[in-house]
Amino acid sequence: TKDLQLSLRTTVRLLLSSDTNNGSSSTSTSSSKITTNESLVQNRLAVAAANRDTRKANLEQDRQRNLRIKEILQQGGSGSARNFSTNTTTTTSYPIPPMYAIRVSVDKTLRKELKMNGREKRGRVFIEMNSDGSQTFRGLKMAVHGFFRCLRKSTYTLSASLPIILEDGSIYSPPTSDDEDEEDNERATEFWSIEKDDDVINTFQRSMDFYTSHNANLTINAPNATNYLARPSILLHVHKDPNAPPPEPTPTYLVGMPDPAETESMTMLSFYAFPPPSLQVDGDCDSGEGGIEDPEVFGSFLRKTWKPFGALGRVYVAMEGVNAQMSVPTNVLNNFMACCMEIPQLGVHMENGVNIDPLPLTMEEFKVAGDMDGGKPKPPFKSLNIRVRGQIVADGLDKVLDWQRAGYDMPPMEWHNTLKQVVAQQKKQQPQQNTDTEGMELNSSTPLIFDCRNDYETAVGQFEGAQPLNTTNFRDTWDVLKDQLKDTPNDTPIMTYCTGGIRCVKVGAYLTQELGFTNVSRLAGGIIAYDRTLNDDNSATTVSGAPKEEHMFKGTNYVFDGRVGRQITDDALANCVTCGEKANLLSNCNNGNCHKRMVQCEACRGTFLGTCSESCKARVINSGMAPVRGVGGLIVDPYLGNENSDMEPPLHVVKYNNVNEYSVGHSTPPSQLYEEIKRNTAEYMKTGAHMLSDVTQGRILANLAAMARFGRVLEIGTFVGYSTACFLEGAASAAEEIGGDIQEPGNRERGAFVMSLERDSRAIDLAASHLSIMSRYGLGEQAAEEAAKMRQEGNDLSAVEGDSIYFTYKKAGCEILRVTDALATVEAMANGIEHTTTSPFDIIFIDGDKTRFLDYVEACLCSNRVLKKGGYMVVDNVLWKGHVLDVSGVDVSQTAGIVGEEEGQLSKKSRRARKLANTIHRFNSAIVQDTRVEVVMLPMRDGLSIIKKK
Repeated sequence: TKDLQLSLRTTVRLLLSSDTNNGSSSTSTSSSKITTNESLVQNRLAVAAANRDTRKANLEQDRQRNLRIKEILQQGGSGSARNFSTNTTTTTSYPIPPMYAIRVSVDKTLRKELKMNGREKRGRVFIEMNSDGSQTFRGLKMAVHGFFRCLRKSTYTLSASLPIILEDGSIYSPPTSDDEDEEDNERATEFWSIEKDDDVINTFQRSMDFYTSHNANLTINAPNATNYLARPSILLHVHKDPNAPPPEPTPTYLVGMPDPAETESMTMLSFYAFPPPSLQVDGDCDSGEGGIEDPEVFGSFLRKTWKPFGALGRVYVAMEGVNAQMSVPTNVLNNFMACCMEIPQLGVHMENGVNIDPLPLTMEEFKVAGDMDGGKPKPPFKSLNIRVRGQIVADGLDKVLDWQRAGYDMPPMEWHNTLKQVVAQQKKQQPQQNTDTEGMELNSSTPLIFDCRNDYETAVGQFEGAQPLNTTNFRDTWDVLKDQLKDTPNDTPIMTYCTGGIRCVKVGAYLTQELGFTNVSRLAGGIIAYDRTLNDDNSATTVSGAPKEEHMFKGTNYVFDGRVGRQITDDALANCVTCGEKANLLSNCNNGNCHKRMVQCEACRGTFLGTCSESCKARVINSGMAPVRGVGGLIVDPYLGNENSDMEPPLHVVKYNNVNEYSVGHSTPPSQLYEEIKRNTAEYMKTGAHMLSDVTQGRILANLAAMARFGRVLEIGTFVGYSTACFLEGAASAAEEIGGDIQEPGNRERGAFVMSLERDSRAIDLAASHLSIMSRYGLGEQAAEEAAKMRQEGNDLSAVEGDSIYFTYKKAGCEILRVTDALATVEAMANGIEHTTTSPFDIIFIDGDKTRFLDYVEACLCSNRVLKKGGYMVVDNVLWKGHVLDVSGVDVSQTAGIVGEEEGQLSKKSRRARKLANTIHRFNSAIVQDTRVEVVMLPMRDGLSIIKKK
């Protein structure tokens, strides 16, 4: 396994090297390719699979060995004492037992050092004849480790002796030099050392000789004796190796360290390091990979080294360096920093040292300082996660730059004083300029100040006079810089900053090495270091009586831990997501299914319970009161089963492979547009192509909508618009049947209308393209041709703007509604919340979150605002690939341990499949007993339940 791990990790470096050789750049550093996270994951999975296979093979080997030994023991050993007592021939005819009995004892010194329990003082091990354990020194040690597992952690020596047989036939274990509690030393026998394979072979041969001679002598001289040997036996003694190297001394940073568990506060900190390639063992300075040769090994080293400190956080490790956001018990902070300084890859290579937040958090504050989790506050970090990545900051560049040449690292106070001068100059120039950019051009000596963070970070806080790049992702930075600096002289001063400084290292390297700017500086340690430095400086001026410096950074600093944001000043730069007033409090929506990043004022945070909307607020409230026993409070019947009837396939001249093919072959074919939708899904949503409704199900949905009284359908889960188009086709047919004075297509208030809820932006883009084609070209050949054009080379999906997209087809209307939580929206409709009100629907198609089927149905039944009386709910995936059968005959609360013989049993399925099968079976069992509805389940495809509301 170790060889495989080394080979796999070496492969990653060889791939980098091969990519470098294929490049056209003049230096290997500039042409090195970036290892992708995908390749790292594949590497890690391959190593894990190899380890898993090795463990399985070893366990199977041990199991087979134990079975053989057990069988031998049950058979009486094939060479028991009684066999000898009846043998009157020569000694060579005695049966030879197929295994040895080894009585093992461990000396006191080793027992104390390894903290072995009383059971591990002595033990017995059986070794098969002619096995590795009876022929090699390594095999013998492995056999001993099977019983004395803790010996694997130590170095020791082995010595052996022949057994002493007592009158009752038991084997006496002689005393050893350090067993002072052994009093009978008269029986002591000779021990010899075992150090190599020859010693092992000699030991077992002596054991066999002793066994043969002992039993033969008793057979001749004392045939009625009781102290025959059942099998060859050896006494094996384990000693502490006197030549073993002494244990490593305790690191100086751990000497006298307080107990981290006794800390009264936690300190938030961050740091990053770009060690040079010269730190690699092979000294490959031109590899462009950085100073960490094996990130996997280094990550394990950090995890082990930092364990004594009780540190928490998230750490990224890559060949190029380390990026860490952590929280450390304050009482061991100095010890932790000393530890980091002694690690060669960190130490002096941590730019600006460790960034420490100005104020530690008390343990009470720390427990609730993070973002909300299911309505409950959580700490910023719960554990220490060290993850290997292709880069510690994903930059999107196609080559590696020299991170050691990234401009001037400007100390925080120098930055502060320089920034004050720049802001003063900008204010003087302001009357003469129309935009910031024009003002910069008027005076090339005025530094350009770039905020290298993303738009959501800049929205809540930034330095005065700074120019935000307004990027969505860091990898977008390079195109923005090229555009904004295309006409800027190369000697123009450029100042950059970010949260902790790491992104500015990459930006500085890009500005100097790729764009050729010669006067680039960056804020050392980023906003975090600036905040701490200015607070420390103001604390010192308080003592001296000097005036305090005003923060040049205004607002909230977005941080990458559970706190989301740290407020530096009271300035409110952003707008509250719910009321529109100025605000600076960052958080994520408290509805776990939404979790939208947002800015919210203090008043709305209380009013909306930390959620982003009325819908999500209602979802949070309802989730706390959601029934756990089923719809209508009914108890789920765990023993409800499904009956299957056998049916012989009909005879026909055309051969079909299955019933589904037969059904399709005897149904009216749908428009070719639906086939093109399938092909587009395979092109643009490769991993989700299997989620589409098939032809038969699509035709059923279209006909159900056509038979509805008013053709009004609510679909939960648009995906790519296949079923949406089916419903829209049926709704249009219903509108034609209604006829009358209908002039305009249906909408939320009246008429034939399909509303579809979806949260996936990519799915919405694809569905909108399909429905737009249907709206313009109908269902004919031209529509299919337009849909096929979507797959032509160079074509990409157009991003849909807005949260509501409206289409029409004949006299039916259709609206795709972008939602963050569909259940919250449906519940808002049921409760009559104004912005979600619609006229009731005839049909509701539930193809959303499988774990919340009961909640969706309850929302539709609790009032008549969503589903009218006599309306239908159609629920998809109610058979869940047939897995519901595996839980239908047992207590659904105990199905985690199901073991079955058939290949389809859930014991062989993933935990997610087992949980979903349980949940869906609970739904099926509950809804069929609910007196408010009538249910028919169709065993087609993945199961379709049609539920009529009485």
